[in-house]
Amino acid sequence: MEVMLREVRDADLPVFFAQMNDPEGLRMAAFTAKDPSDSAYFQAHWARIRQDPAVIVRTVVGDSSEVVGHTAVFGPPEEREVTYWIGRQYWGRGAATAALRELLGVAPERPLHARAAADNVGSVQVLKKCGFVVTGHERDFANGRGEEVDEVLFTLLG
Repeated sequence: MEVMLREVRDADLPVFFAQMNDPEGLRMAAFTAKDPSDSAYFQAHWARIRQDPAVIVRTVVGDSSEVVGHTAVFGPPEEREVTYWIGRQYWGRGAATAALRELLGVAPERPLHARAAADNVGSVQVLKKCGFVVTGHERDFANGRGEEVDEVLFTLLG
């Protein structure tokens, strides 16, 4: 699937909210907001993200101009981390890999870090395809599952 990245628009937020409340998406992402259905928290969170000049955030747009998801780079210079959320209907079609590759071109600083639930095979594969290497493992509480989950830590150096 071919995608492009563009600046986030107000009209994208309801799509993001719906995607981030999909039960299967929450389970796979694992490390989510405590209450993803809290619309006020969601709106305030996105207002902060969009106003922070240190955050690079983009909407992922598909072939037919549909909003596929979003991707971002955030954090202090020595700990910059990538994140992405792709709507479930686009899983398995290469959208996450294509979006992350595009983001890496927009955010050329290195190193970059990433995390994924260890059993989120799709995300682990996306990160490896984009050049991230496994640099560690942790076990943390995952709001999206209500329990501790094994997590894989990744770094992109070059």
